Amino acid sequence: MLKYIAKRLLIMAVTLWVIVTLTFILMVTIPGSPLNSERNTNETVQANLEAHYNLDEPYYVQYFLYIKSIVTFDFGPSIKQPNQTVNELLGRGFPISFELGIITIVVALLSGIILGILAALRHNGIIDYLAISLAVLGISIPNFVLATLLIQKLAVDWNILPPATWSSPAHMILPVIALATGPMAIIARLTRSTMLEVLTQDYIKMARAKGLSPWKIVIKHALRNALMPVVTIMGTLLAGILTGTFVIEKIFAIPGMGRYFVESINQRDYPVIMGTTVFYSGFLIFMLFLVDIIYGILDPRIKLHKKGGA
Repeated sequence: MLKYIAKRLLIMAVTLWVIVTLTFILMVTIPGSPLNSERNTNETVQANLEAHYNLDEPYYVQYFLYIKSIVTFDFGPSIKQPNQTVNELLGRGFPISFELGIITIVVALLSGIILGILAALRHNGIIDYLAISLAVLGISIPNFVLATLLIQKLAVDWNILPPATWSSPAHMILPVIALATGPMAIIARLTRSTMLEVLTQDYIKMARAKGLSPWKIVIKHALRNALMPVVTIMGTLLAGILTGTFVIEKIFAIPGMGRYFVESINQRDYPVIMGTTVFYSGFLIFMLFLVDIIYGILDPRIKLHKKGGA
C-alpha cells in the first residue's frame, strides 16, 4: 500500500507540473500584456511595473519563477489588485467555494441515491418513470441555463428566494440546486441501474427468503454493492462540480474562487491565473486520489498485487 501511495503521489506531482506548464505556455503565447490596459504613458513607470512583476524577463526565467512560487506556495501580489496577494485572495475565496462544493456534493449524493433506490424498488412504476424523466432533464439542461431559469422564476417573478450573493442559508438554495441537478441525475440513473442488477443476485434472494423487509435488504445488503459504480465516477463528478462553480459563482455573484479566476482571465492577471489553476488542480488531483483509496476500502476484493502477480 505504501509503495502504491508513493507511486500515486509521484504521478500526481507530474500531472500538476504538466498542468502548470501548459497554463504558462497558454498565458505567454496570447498576444499582449496584462499591463497594456494601464492608462499610463510614462515609459519609465511602465518599465518599472514590468520589472516588478518579472514581465521583462525571458520566458524561461518567468517559468522557473512560477515553479519556485508553486514550491514555496507564495504566488506574490495580484497585478490588477496590487494591494492584495494571490494567497490572500485564495484564503478569502476558497472557503466559500469549498462550502458551495461540499453542500452540492452532499445534496447530489443523497438525492441521487434516494431517487435511484426508489426508482429501482418501483421498477416500471410511476416513481420509476418520474425519476427517469427528472434524470434526463437534469442531464440535458446545462447548469448555467438552469441557474438563469431559477433566478428568473423563483427570485424575480415569484420573489421566493434571493437571487444572488452568499450571505445566508436562503442565498445558498438556488446555486446549490443549479450545480447539484446534473450530478444528481447521473447518480440517480447509475444507482437505479446497479440496484436493479444487485437485487437479482442470489444473496438478495436468500435475504428475501428469510423474510427480511425490502428496506432492510436494500440498506443492509444491496446498497454497498450498488454504490460501487457511484464511487467510481465520483472523481469525474467532483471535477464537474469544481469547474462548474466558476460559472455559477459568477452568475450568482458569489465571492468565491470562481469569480477571481474568471476576472483574472479577463484582466490577464498572471499571478492569480497561476495561483487559482495550481490550487484547484492540486485539490482536484488529491480528491481523485482519495476516491481511489475509498473505492478500495469499500470493495475488499480490490487488492494491490506485485507486477506479474495473479
